[in-house]
Amino acid sequence: MDTKNVIAAISLSAAVIILYSLFFAPSPKEIKNLNQEKTMLTSEAPKIDTSEKLIEISRKEAIQESERVKFENKNIKGSISLLGGTIDDLVFKNYTETLEGKNKITLLHPKKFSQGYYVETGWVSSSKNIDIPDSKTVWSIQGNSILTPDKPITLSWNNNQGIIFKKKIEIDEKFLFSIDQSIINKTNKSYDFYSYGQIVRNKAPEITNFYILHEGLIGVFDDQLVEEDYEDIEEKKFSKNADSGWLGITDKYWITTLIPQENKSFRADFDFKNKFRANFIETKPLELTSNGSVSSNVRVIVAAKEVDAIDGYAESSKISKFDLAIDWGWFYFFTKNFFFAIDYFFKLTGNFGIAIILITICIRILFFPLANYSFRSMAKMKVLQPEMTRLKELHKDDKMKLQQEMMALYKKEKVNPVSGCLPIFIQIPFFFAIYKVLFVTLEMRHQPFYGWIEDLSERDPTSIFNLFGLIPWDPPSFLIIGVWPCLMGLTMYLQQKLNPTPPDPIQQKIFMFFPLFLTIILAPFPSGLVIYWTINNVLTMAQQVVIMKQTKVKTT
Repeated sequence: MDTKNVIAAISLSAAVIILYSLFFAPSPKEIKNLNQEKTMLTSEAPKIDTSEKLIEISRKEAIQESERVKFENKNIKGSISLLGGTIDDLVFKNYTETLEGKNKITLLHPKKFSQGYYVETGWVSSSKNIDIPDSKTVWSIQGNSILTPDKPITLSWNNNQGIIFKKKIEIDEKFLFSIDQSIINKTNKSYDFYSYGQIVRNKAPEITNFYILHEGLIGVFDDQLVEEDYEDIEEKKFSKNADSGWLGITDKYWITTLIPQENKSFRADFDFKNKFRANFIETKPLELTSNGSVSSNVRVIVAAKEVDAIDGYAESSKISKFDLAIDWGWFYFFTKNFFFAIDYFFKLTGNFGIAIILITICIRILFFPLANYSFRSMAKMKVLQPEMTRLKELHKDDKMKLQQEMMALYKKEKVNPVSGCLPIFIQIPFFFAIYKVLFVTLEMRHQPFYGWIEDLSERDPTSIFNLFGLIPWDPPSFLIIGVWPCLMGLTMYLQQKLNPTPPDPIQQKIFMFFPLFLTIILAPFPSGLVIYWTINNVLTMAQQVVIMKQTKVKTT
């Protein structure tokens, strides 16, 4: 990889970002107007009261504080509190907190626990003097007492005013809860009811704080994706009316979502009042006539962000753009298809590291003709280097004449001095795509390669400063520069030797230290990415050596 071309590529990328911000990005006035529009959205539906002071207790104590209905399928297990009918205890059976740990990932927690994170559904009414179930209501269970995919449960509550509230809850084999809420009126009066659902999180979790990944509140409203960071919601509430969509709170690998009933308009709110809350409430009331009944369906998906599962719900349940729950980024189609390609090779080989190597080979084959053209041009440039040095000495005081002579030389020898940039520019999207895939996809989490690489989504754990484990000393994180980063730096250095030497002594020194610089910079990156770059360098060098031999250029 020509380091001059790398610098040029980085500079061009920065220029694109700057030009976009100057000419295409919305102006501060437009952003201000958009924010004002968000806050002005209103609805006739009543607000959901969440004001409640709680005393924090341990998770175990919070679980034991109320009677519960257990649930379990192949992927998740937990319990639903009969106090409030809240889903507030959920564990992912197939994922552990650490690579070698035994503790399973626990996502949902009761509200009185400091990390409280739970889902509530229910009703509100504009009618006065009527009792409605809330977070303090104790529901009773009818029939089956354990929720499984083939055995739904039914919760019931009588307000002793002639109205009965029921919740029929079903669960599938993966991550979906379907909640059918109904109200039966045994009085001679009529009432208005609004169905709602809300996800509440006591406080923000530890997040990666990295620009390529969104963690926080998320939703799709009438096909428009909305992503709000925790810090944004602490400063300003977000509200929007919509006819369709979904909303939730997302982590890097896990997500909790609410899907309102189809064909019913709703108002969605993201806000913070001592707790983070994502909720919806239907904007058109259901009229409960005398001796009548009404019902509404709410779907809750508390999922590990497995690509097959998320895409499956988007398709089978017809949830608009639910696949965006996984943050594929700006280059959605490219990155996602890149993941499918890696996953295909993984299914063939059983190892994501081997899959990455095979993808690297495929990329090299795909752009083999273009790279050949580039390397032939660079080989000719190396042949012309003595003549170029002579011209610079001859016209060192006349820059214009030097440029004219150089252009004449390029034209005579049919050399394109910028051709070496083409393979670099083409590889940039692949580099970012594999980085994105390694960083955001759950399938890459805790995936081993060979030897000491036990997790391709994490950095190489070895360090040159303790001789890769031979010295019994654990260096600080900034000194962890592992075997694969060192191999990458070495291949970059060797590849640099194959390229034309810059005539400027200062440039020579800069390029000499560039492999070392990138080794240090990329050491904390996922080891899978460093493996990709290293293998790519090796394949590039092999191709470049063959071209140089064909053009009779010395490789040393």
